[in-house]
Amino acid sequence: MTNSTITEFVLLGFHELPSFQLSLFFIFVSIYVVTLVGNSLTSCLFCLDRHFHRPMYIFLCNMSVLDMSFSSMVLPKLLDIFLTGNNVISYNGCMTQVFFFVLLMVTEYLILAAMAYDRYVAICLPLRYSHFMSLQVCFWMSWMSWTLGVLDGTLYVFLISSCTFCGSNEVDHIFCELKHVIKLSCSDVHTIKTLILVLGTIIGFVPSVMTLVSYIYIISTILKINSKEGRHKTFSTCSSHLTVILMFYGILFGMYLMPKSSFSMDQDKVFSILYAGVIPMLNPLIYSLRNQEVKKALHKIRRYIFY
Repeated sequence: MTNSTITEFVLLGFHELPSFQLSLFFIFVSIYVVTLVGNSLTSCLFCLDRHFHRPMYIFLCNMSVLDMSFSSMVLPKLLDIFLTGNNVISYNGCMTQVFFFVLLMVTEYLILAAMAYDRYVAICLPLRYSHFMSLQVCFWMSWMSWTLGVLDGTLYVFLISSCTFCGSNEVDHIFCELKHVIKLSCSDVHTIKTLILVLGTIIGFVPSVMTLVSYIYIISTILKINSKEGRHKTFSTCSSHLTVILMFYGILFGMYLMPKSSFSMDQDKVFSILYAGVIPMLNPLIYSLRNQEVKKALHKIRRYIFY
């Protein structure tokens, strides 16, 4: 696969906090369990209850799968490091993390953009919603999001595996994140960095613009509603998605767009923990607490189980 002399990498994780490793283990194992339980419940609810077989909830089901996948890519190995100190990951294991990191990041970009378009049609073109956002269109958008994520992840791994790794094998991060792995290459990576930058800009720019334009129209339409109650009711249909959008892009800004002069490696790790652990844990709560239909369905399930 590569002519590298390195066959394994060392994830440094939070090595600067040796006395807190056990405490961090219990904190993150709790986060991981809550993430899996919360997202499993919401995805099962959306899949099994025919009442939720609508575009918005199909996208939410995709989001739940993405959240569980991202946490499962990062947290199990991080928990192993906290508990046993085993911070070694094989070359193939590292490339696997790079693949899934790119796959899930790209897919989430596209799914969030698709959800923004769904809310735009529902609020701005309600009479034509069933035409523009049929279940077939929804499934096609979801399928294309995952397919583009897989293709992009495969391309990035191919590019990185063409590099030679013959020096340090220490990744100063909590997982094999793309930019941190490339830093370790002892070959000329200028062309690869440029290609990754161009691809990343294109893939990130189009969904971002689509999301921004959708919400400009949504907010404009809401402001035209005469009654305060009507504005509140309409805004509530997209408030949970808007909250997730703001968290997602806020963290990405912190990870990739902050000036290097004001950015440290520790901050990079914190942002990654937020993205891989905290946000996937909070997303089911945001969607369930801010969505009356989900709250009613969960309440019915709770009454059925306990009464």
